[in-house]
Amino acid sequence: MVTIKDVAKEAGVAPSTVSRVIADSPRISEETKRRVREVMEELGYYPNLQARSLAAKSTKTIGIIMPDSAYHNLQNPFFPEVLRGISKKAHESRYGIYLSTGSSETEIYDEVISMVMGRRVDGIILLYSRINDRTMKYLEKAVFPFTVVGRPSKNEERITYVDNNNVAITKEVTNYLIGLGHEKIAFVGGNLKFVVTVDRLDGYKMALAEAGFPFREEYVVHERFVLEKGKEVTFSLMSLDSPPTAFVAQDDLMAYEMISHLEALNMTVPEDISIVSFNNFSLSEHSKPPLTSVDIGTFRLGYEATQYVIEKIENPDALPKRITIPTRLIERKSCAPRSIGEEQER
Repeated sequence: MVTIKDVAKEAGVAPSTVSRVIADSPRISEETKRRVREVMEELGYYPNLQARSLAAKSTKTIGIIMPDSAYHNLQNPFFPEVLRGISKKAHESRYGIYLSTGSSETEIYDEVISMVMGRRVDGIILLYSRINDRTMKYLEKAVFPFTVVGRPSKNEERITYVDNNNVAITKEVTNYLIGLGHEKIAFVGGNLKFVVTVDRLDGYKMALAEAGFPFREEYVVHERFVLEKGKEVTFSLMSLDSPPTAFVAQDDLMAYEMISHLEALNMTVPEDISIVSFNNFSLSEHSKPPLTSVDIGTFRLGYEATQYVIEKIENPDALPKRITIPTRLIERKSCAPRSIGEEQER
């Protein structure tokens, strides 16, 4: 079993220095902290957090980890709303929140280690689920209380998480478009690094397969391309020999983006293209046209994730739970029936 002395020897520092790094002491330089933490990870050394917590007073604080920097995320209405749910439950339970500011996977990982080892927080909520996420692996190995907003890509039976049934709801919205007569349906805006995209893409494919329609790779457009070259991507998509007549967009922001690019091509929604998306932002009711969107219960996702991380903090023996938040398709004006005559003309 690796000891604190082994870490100190490998890092070339005193055992007391390793202890101060674990406590995130301001007396230790950032360079030394990084070197010691790297050695700890290489050797697989993790402090006995439960034993240390007996000696350290609870912080009554929950760490909130976003997929990248708060500056960019807070421009997406999903995050203020999920944070509202977190804040509500945290306030009710007399916990504070500590918001991460990491702008890359590495910075997020380092910050989580600092939170855990420095006992800055009693538990952590991950506001995303990334494929093969090393931060989640670290928290699981460290036996530190945490919950996830999203389905973990691995070991979901061992991790408490709060999510929607993204496969089922995306199958439902794709079937909704199929029911309106659309056969050529594109999937727009997913990032395959995240489990939510994988699940939604699976639901989309299932609906197409059950309807007897082919899955077309050229109909799948990923987030990075829409954000970087949205106008060109939209033009390419609509210039295909058999262009789509409807879009399933990953979220409302992506739908707004696509609508603006379609307008630049003199195409209108829903007359030329139908669009359905996710998250049901408040603005979607007032957009032009009002957007058909799935209400994913964002506030409840945050509230429930906080409830169950507090349960893990206060009862470390609590069994892992899977909490599924119900969703609801809100029909507005961005989708219209596709007539048989129009399909034949195309």
